[in-house]
Amino acid sequence: QVQLVESGGGLVQAGESLRLSCAASGRFRGINSMGWYRRAPGKERELVASLTSGSSTNYADSVKGRFTISRDNAKNTMYLQMNSLKPEDTAVYYCLANWLSRDGSRSFDTWGQGTQVTVSA
Repeated sequence: QVQLVESGGGLVQAGESLRLSCAASGRFRGINSMGWYRRAPGKERELVASLTSGSSTNYADSVKGRFTISRDNAKNTMYLQMNSLKPEDTAVYYCLANWLSRDGSRSFDTWGQGTQVTVSA
């Protein structure tokens, strides 16, 4: 099983930056893809950015050029650098990891608990 712990959320003003972290721990062979999602009040959860094990990235149009996803494989940690934040970025941000069982025979998805990001105008 894998546990994901997110950190780095908070309250900032528009134009400022935050960096979110998502650390994976537990018993697993490896992590395939990881991603950040967010859910704003009254809205559906949406993909913000994703990163495959081969370092391919994908971003929502609304964050392209402002957010950067990265991972430190040695630390099993994923990051989301968020620059030029806007009030519409306010949401609970969740990380998702697709990981391999210890014997490599199965893959699973695990979600983090979420971290609140609030951007004031």
